[in-house]
Amino acid sequence: MKKTLLVASLLAVSIAGCGKKEEAPAPATPAPAPAPTAAAPAPAAANEMVVKIGHVAPISGAQAHLGKDNENGAVMAIDELNAKGVMIDGKKVKFELLKEDDGAVPEQGASVAQKLVDAKVNGVIGHLNSGTTIPASKIYSAAGIPQISPSATNPTYTTQGFKTAFRVCANDAQIGSVLGKYAADTLKGKSVALIDDKSAYGEGIAGEFKKGASAAGAKVVATEHTNDKATDFQAILTNVKGKKPDVVFYGGMDAQAGPMLRQMKQLGIAAKFMGGDGICSTSLKDLAGDGMTDGNVICAEAGGIPKGKEGPMEDFKTKYKAKFGVDVEIYAPYVYDAVMVMADAMVQAKSSDPSVYLPFLAKEDYTGITGQIAFDDKGDIKNGAMTLYTYKGGKKEVLEVVR
Repeated sequence: MKKTLLVASLLAVSIAGCGKKEEAPAPATPAPAPAPTAAAPAPAAANEMVVKIGHVAPISGAQAHLGKDNENGAVMAIDELNAKGVMIDGKKVKFELLKEDDGAVPEQGASVAQKLVDAKVNGVIGHLNSGTTIPASKIYSAAGIPQISPSATNPTYTTQGFKTAFRVCANDAQIGSVLGKYAADTLKGKSVALIDDKSAYGEGIAGEFKKGASAAGAKVVATEHTNDKATDFQAILTNVKGKKPDVVFYGGMDAQAGPMLRQMKQLGIAAKFMGGDGICSTSLKDLAGDGMTDGNVICAEAGGIPKGKEGPMEDFKTKYKAKFGVDVEIYAPYVYDAVMVMADAMVQAKSSDPSVYLPFLAKEDYTGITGQIAFDDKGDIKNGAMTLYTYKGGKKEVLEVVR
């Protein structure tokens, strides 16, 4: 079935404040009966239902700007669904977003996953990182709660056999191999150096890049490792410089890629710098400073809009900036689509019960702002597209869309 949910206007939220006034003591009188400390919530009307959607991303730490971008995408979707007045089996739905911070730390990711399970959420969007998504997926699977990740690209996520696990982006095997081939064939890179942050995401995509580059004839001349909290890369970059690579590939996130670019410039490393979706952010230009020059960075995002069909995505970006006052970083559109496709499955199933709508989610064929969303038998998006970007004048510029 093919289904497109219409985007409605955003709801306005008003906030009322209250103050406290001190008064003179009143004369002694018999004490009135104590008032209840909190009013009991009114029972939902017979024709209404509440649907809880959990969202998890790093809202603290070095990746907080990316986590907030994800969270904003979920907020946009929830607000628009509520403004639209979605009906499920004849009942008007109020969607509630339960927002959690995993700090990009696997143990914290597992902890908040259990918290959402205990809160009896109807579904989960997240997590952002593969390193937190994979351990959390076991918890959601055990509870039978559908999970859609908008950005976790490590193939392990969907090869564990969990029927509850889905993603709306291409995986590392697709992204890394395309970038590796591009490095050798298009950039004419005969030698490449690999650096990764030793995370599930970083090691995974660097490994896939190595396969793609090697298959296309490039030689790997250096392999280095750092971590996702590091800021000083002088030692490993000095080793890389001695190998004189044509291309440096970094498997990790923009919080490290930016300083790494600065330090490459300081050391006089003129190689092209490549990375996956983790570095492909709006903020990279600020993080890299003068380490970014026109065309020296090439990255790829999982997803892509065919030429001439960019309208819905551009509309989303305009509304996003109007609502939050900032540009989209990377993943917000994928989060938005993930929420919408989950809600659509509930509508089709006429139920928000995870066990009832899960089979409908697995069979979705949904037209989103990021493209067509349908899942294979593992939960991966079918025919996932990738967009290759460079930066010119500090702004992302599309090189090509690959499927």
